[in-house]
Amino acid sequence: MSTTTSSGPANSGPANSGPANSGPAGSGPAGSGPAGSGLAGSGQALNWRHRLAERGVDRRLWLLLPATVFVLVLFIYPFLYGLSLSFQPMNGGGVLANYSKFFSDAYQRDTIATTLKIALPAALLNVLAAVPIAFRMRGRFRGKRLMTTLLVVPITLGTVLTAQGLLNFLGPTGWFNRVLMGLHLTEGPVRLTNNYWGVFFSLIITGFPFAFLLVLSYLSGIDPTLERAAATLGASRSQRFRRITLPLLAPGLATTFLLTFVLAFSVFPSAVLVGNPAGSTRVISLAAYQAAYEQYDYSYASAIAMIMGAVELVVVAIVLVWRARLYTGSTGGKG
Repeated sequence: MSTTTSSGPANSGPANSGPANSGPAGSGPAGSGPAGSGLAGSGQALNWRHRLAERGVDRRLWLLLPATVFVLVLFIYPFLYGLSLSFQPMNGGGVLANYSKFFSDAYQRDTIATTLKIALPAALLNVLAAVPIAFRMRGRFRGKRLMTTLLVVPITLGTVLTAQGLLNFLGPTGWFNRVLMGLHLTEGPVRLTNNYWGVFFSLIITGFPFAFLLVLSYLSGIDPTLERAAATLGASRSQRFRRITLPLLAPGLATTFLLTFVLAFSVFPSAVLVGNPAGSTRVISLAAYQAAYEQYDYSYASAIAMIMGAVELVVVAIVLVWRARLYTGSTGGKG
C-alpha cells in the first residue's frame, strides 16, 4: 500500500515538470518581459528622483519656472539692456560720458536731493502714522471692517484722481482756502498745491494704505499674551508698548519704510500734476522722462534711471544694516 502510494504519477506529472517552470513567465531573467521592463523603468525614474532630492532639487521646484521666466523677461532683461545702453552715449565721449554729464550738471544732479527730500519724509510719516492706527485696529470692535475699508480706499483712487482731488480741495479756489478766508483766518489763499506740499500730501494719501496694511499684518503676528504677561507683572501700557511691542515690531517697520520709500522715490504724476516740475519738485524720474521723450536721448535716460536705482539701493542697504541690528527672534504669534 505504501509503495503504490509513493510511486504514483503525482511526482512526475505536469505539476513538477510541466511548462510551469519553462514558460515565458518563469524562463529567462526577471526583467526580460514587458512587466520587468516597466519595473526597470520605474526604478530608474525613482533613482533619478532620489539623486535630485539628495541635491536639494524637488519636482515642485518646476512650479517656479513661470515666475522665473516672468522675472527674466520683465525685470532682468530690461535692467541689463538699460545698463548696457547707459554705457553707449549718443554723442560719444566714452562709456561713462552719460554719468559724467549728469553729475557735472547741477540742474540734473540736484534732482537726487529733491527726490530724497520728498520721499524720505513721506515714507517716514506714513510709517509713524500707521503704527498707532494699526495698533488700535488689531483689536475687535464694532465697525472695524468699515474703518479698515475707509483707510485703504485711497489705493483704488490712483495718483491722477488723488491729484485732482487735492487741486479741488487744497487749491487756491478749493474748499479749504474758501473756509479759511470765510472765517477771516487768512487774507489770501494758502498755497498748498503746485509746490512741495502738493506732492508731499499726494504721497501721504497714496502711500499710507500700504504702510497701514503692512504694519497691521506685523502687529497681528505678535502674540498678545506677551503683553498680558507683562501687565500681570505691573508694566504700564506705555512700558508694554516700548519694551515688548516696539522691539518686536521694529524689523517690520524697517521693511515697511523701505517699501513706502521705494514707492515714493519713483514719484512722477504727482510731481507734474500737483507740484512744480520746473522748480521745487523736479524729481529724478522727471529728469529721466525729459531725457528720453523730449531730448530723445535714450542712452542718457537709461543712465539717469541707473543712478535712480543706485540711490534707492544705497538707502535700502542702510536701512537693512540698521534692521539687522534689531531683534530678529520669534514674535510668538502667527506672523
